[in-house]
Amino acid sequence: MNPSYQLALATDLDGTFLEGDQAVKNIFYNELIRLREQVLLIYVTGRSVDTLEYFCKNAYLPHPHFIIADHGTHIVDGKHFEPIQCLQDPIIETWNDSNITLKKILQEEPGIVLQPIDPPYRVAYYYDPHQLQNRTLELITQAGFDVILSCDMYLDIVPRGVNKGSSLMKLINHANVNQEIVITSGDSLNDLSLFQTGLKSIAVGNAEPKLRTAINNLCNVYLSKHPGLLGVIDGLHFYNKLQLFQLHPAA
Repeated sequence: MNPSYQLALATDLDGTFLEGDQAVKNIFYNELIRLREQVLLIYVTGRSVDTLEYFCKNAYLPHPHFIIADHGTHIVDGKHFEPIQCLQDPIIETWNDSNITLKKILQEEPGIVLQPIDPPYRVAYYYDPHQLQNRTLELITQAGFDVILSCDMYLDIVPRGVNKGSSLMKLINHANVNQEIVITSGDSLNDLSLFQTGLKSIAVGNAEPKLRTAINNLCNVYLSKHPGLLGVIDGLHFYNKLQLFQLHPAA
């Protein structure tokens, strides 16, 4: 890994890096392009690799160095959008083609509806917080999987021990990134695992209430008063990293 990196920004997208005024995004994204040899950019998202490839190739987002997609179940390089096989293979093995099995187990459970997507190494549902049963969550964990709930709406079933935070730690260890330069950012409960790594972190001002509660006792997390990308910029100012960029901190 390039020893000249001064910052590794591992950021969620929706509600965080993608959230904000287009003019601000243009300035910040262009700065990341200019600083590509100094700032290591990692997208950590629930979106698919295909979606990220489309966004990057059509200039909606700057090309990252790495992508952690589908809530930690895909780890790919940001140049060719290909899996980092030594990190991806254990995820595939742990999942063990369980999509059909899980859907059968849960087909009669109340309060959940499959999302109209079919990622290979997780199963994605919508859930109703007033109807979701503890029994449903127990069925999932007893079958050997983890559950990620977020925004009082999304229920994701992932391989045991796999999430955004665990995949990020494996990636930075694989790439020999100094943990001291890593800063994570996010807005929803599915980003909690990033903050639980102990890495410097930013919870943006529009963070969902359950995430705010969950980070109360995490001293490594800075809670910005600014939403979305402005919150990320504010957090970089808090961690004394904004001097790398030719812009001003959020006011």
